[in-house]
Amino acid sequence: MPDRFDVQTLADMTRFHARERGDRIALEYEGRQTTFAELDKGASRVANALLADGVAPGTRCATVTKDSDDVCELQFGIAKANAVIQGINWRLAPREIAFIVNDGAAEVLFVHEEFFPKIEAIRDELKTVKTIITTAGSHPEWRPYRAWRDAQADDDPNLPVDPETVVVQMHTSGTTGHPKGVLLPNRSFFAVIRSMHAHGNEWIGLTEDDVALQGFPLFHIGGFWWAITSLNAGAKHVLMDSFVGWKALELIQRHGVTKTCMVPAMMGLLLSEPTCKDTDFSSLTHIVYGGSPIPVSLLKQSMETFGCDFGQIYGLTETGNTAVFLYPDDHRDLESERLKAAGRPYPGVRAKIIDEEGNELPPREIGEICLHSPANMVGYHNRPDATAESLVDGWVHTGDAGYLDEDGYVYVCDRVKDMIIYAGENIYPAEVESAVCGHEAVAECAVIGVPDDRWGEQVKAVVVLKPGAKAKPMEIIAHARGEIADFKVPRSVDFVDALPRTASGKVRKGELREPYWEGRERRVN
Repeated sequence: MPDRFDVQTLADMTRFHARERGDRIALEYEGRQTTFAELDKGASRVANALLADGVAPGTRCATVTKDSDDVCELQFGIAKANAVIQGINWRLAPREIAFIVNDGAAEVLFVHEEFFPKIEAIRDELKTVKTIITTAGSHPEWRPYRAWRDAQADDDPNLPVDPETVVVQMHTSGTTGHPKGVLLPNRSFFAVIRSMHAHGNEWIGLTEDDVALQGFPLFHIGGFWWAITSLNAGAKHVLMDSFVGWKALELIQRHGVTKTCMVPAMMGLLLSEPTCKDTDFSSLTHIVYGGSPIPVSLLKQSMETFGCDFGQIYGLTETGNTAVFLYPDDHRDLESERLKAAGRPYPGVRAKIIDEEGNELPPREIGEICLHSPANMVGYHNRPDATAESLVDGWVHTGDAGYLDEDGYVYVCDRVKDMIIYAGENIYPAEVESAVCGHEAVAECAVIGVPDDRWGEQVKAVVVLKPGAKAKPMEIIAHARGEIADFKVPRSVDFVDALPRTASGKVRKGELREPYWEGRERRVN
C-alpha cells in the first residue's frame, strides 16, 4: 500500500494527500483554512490557468510575493503544470529582481501589492514576461490571482513528471557579483527523508498530528523545504506573510504549534518580545534551526523558555537544504564539544574533507567540506563552468572549511569562500563591493563579515578613496542602499590608505577580518 514516503514529486504530493486525508487541514493562514483536498484542487486550477496562458514544460514562473495560503497553492500548481518555480527574495532591489527574472527567462510573474513599485520600475526590462498576476491587491493592468485561477476547472491535468525533472530554480548570491540559479529536481525535496525512513530514522517524528509553523520564507530553500517536508507528513501548516516575533508567539499558542524551523536570530526575536514570558509553549516539541551556529547563551535561554527539543540543520541550496543534522540528544550537554558541530550526515548522505589538491583528509584535519546527497542539485542554470567547479562526481563543494571527528560529526570552522551569513541570508562580498564601488569617491573596496551576536554576521566595507576625494561612511552606505537589497548593505565602513594584497594582487581578506574575529574558535558566527 503506498504511503507518503513513496511520493517523489511535488505534483504527486497534493494528489496523494487529497486521497489519503482530504478533509484534514493542510494550511492555516489569517483565519482561513485549506484542506488537503482543496489544496489539490486549487493547484489543478492554477496548472490549468498556466496551460491556458501557453506555459510549456520547463517554463519559469517567478514570484515576488509574501507568503500566504494562495502562494503555497500556487507553487504546487506550477509543479502540476510541469513548469519551474522561481521564488525571488522580495527584499532585493529592483535591478537585482530584474536580473533573476531575466536569467530564468520567466514568462509569468506573480507579485504582491507591496512590491508593485519595484516591478513597475523594471517592467520594461523584463523582456520575457508575458503575464503578471497579483497575489494581493489590485492593479489596473495585472490580473488578480483568484480571478485568474478560478476561471479554470479543477480537473487535474495529470501531466507526466519525473523525480529528475527540475521543479525549482532558486538563486543564490554570486561570487562574481551575479546570483546563480540552482536547479533542483523533484527528488531534492523527498530523497533525504525517504532515505532516513528506509534506515529507520524518523528524524523529528513529523506526523499528521503535528502543527508546523512556517518561520523561513517560502522563497528561501529552508522555508520551501520545511513546507514540503511538514505537509508531506500530513501536518497542518501555519503560515505568516513574513516573520514577526509577536505574531509567531501568538500563532504558536493559538494553534498549538508543535514544530517549527528558524534561524537563531528569529529565536532571539521571540525571546525579546514582551509577550514571550506569558506565551504558552506547552505544545512545542521541536525547534529546528539553521543558517548559522547558535550561541550557547541563546540556546540555553531558548531551552529554558521554550521547553522543547532542538536540532540543527546544515546544508546549502545546492544540497536541497539540509544534509547534516545535530540531533536533540547532542544538545543535552551544553558543555559538550559536540555542540560546536554542525551535526552528522543523514543516512544516505556522505561528507568528506578535502585539501586544495582534492585529496581526502583524515579526522581532525581542516579542509573544504564536500557533501554527497541524494538531494543534490543537477547544476546551475546556464552556468556549466560554475557547475563543473561546484559539483564534482556527485559531490557538492560547499566552500566551507571544517573537519570531521572520529565519529563522523561535521565541524564548520571558516569559509573557503568569502560568503557572509546575515540572519540566515547568504551574502557574497562581490555584489556589495560592486555597489559600493559605484560611489564616485571610491577607488576600491573590500567587503568582509564581522561577528554580530544577534544576527550572526554583519557586513563591513573597507574602502580606499580616490586621491583627493572625501566621503563619510553614511554617504557610502546610502549609495549602496540604492543599488542592492537592504540586508546586503554595509552596516559600517572603515577607510584605509590601501588594501592588503598577496604577491599576485589578491586582497588578503583574512587579514582584514582577523581583528574582528580574534579570540573566537570559529570564523563563522
